[in-house]
Amino acid sequence: MTAPTINGTRYPQPVDELLPAARKLAHELDALPSRNRLMKRFRIGSEKANELLTRLREERARQARSDSLHAAMVLRGSLADRPVLVPVDPTPDTTTADTDPDTPDRPEQPAPDPAPAPPPVDVTPVEQVSTVESSGTKIRPARSRRAVVWPVILLALPAFVAIWGGWVGLGKLTGFGKVNLLPGIGSGWVIDTAITLPIGVETYGAFALYVWLSGRVPARAARFAKWSALGSLAIGALGQVAYHLLIAAGVTSAPWWITTLVACLPVAVLGMGAALAHLMHADD
Repeated sequence: MTAPTINGTRYPQPVDELLPAARKLAHELDALPSRNRLMKRFRIGSEKANELLTRLREERARQARSDSLHAAMVLRGSLADRPVLVPVDPTPDTTTADTDPDTPDRPEQPAPDPAPAPPPVDVTPVEQVSTVESSGTKIRPARSRRAVVWPVILLALPAFVAIWGGWVGLGKLTGFGKVNLLPGIGSGWVIDTAITLPIGVETYGAFALYVWLSGRVPARAARFAKWSALGSLAIGALGQVAYHLLIAAGVTSAPWWITTLVACLPVAVLGMGAALAHLMHADD
């Protein structure tokens, strides 16, 4: 598997050249990526992934300290810009009045106490601690108890028997039967090909449905799994309807167009399965 194209090259690159792409990934996730995500995204080993993660943590810590210091400096500057209130003594200057003999004596008035000074404001910068949320951290919230799934198995058993019988019966009506897999080599390895219909069609439908609802695959794979699962389930339902209608009408050999469609199902299942497997392991 070749390395992804980063900075215009596919060859392995040092950590310094991978750092800008890792910063971009952290910005897209709005959190630090996990080590496994870095290894998968850039096709690197665990040592390079750990070094990249350490660099990103240090840069985020430096950025948090810088933001805290900037906020403290802004707060200190806003306090320095406030006007300082100086108390003024309301008692008039009585020097001239005391020396002037014509001025009558006035009783001395006590000067009011000056207004108390406001308490000092603590502008010590406080380091902000940023919460790092990543899928690679070991601390995770407690998981709630999951619902049991064994009733689904009990409900699926009757449906499995009916679906299996319908597909095998339809295969018999459309030419599927016993075939010697190794003609000319071994005469005892004979298999009834009618069982390939329920195994292929219904198994793929269930698997594609799981891939669609799991939420663990890229968007293209989830979209393909959705439509192929719905199509596979619809084809399975039509196959059951066709079999029961033919049996109810007493038909011993299916019409040519039903035989054509049923004969193409194994090839279609193979193609859809290969395409889904490719999309599941491809990057968005």
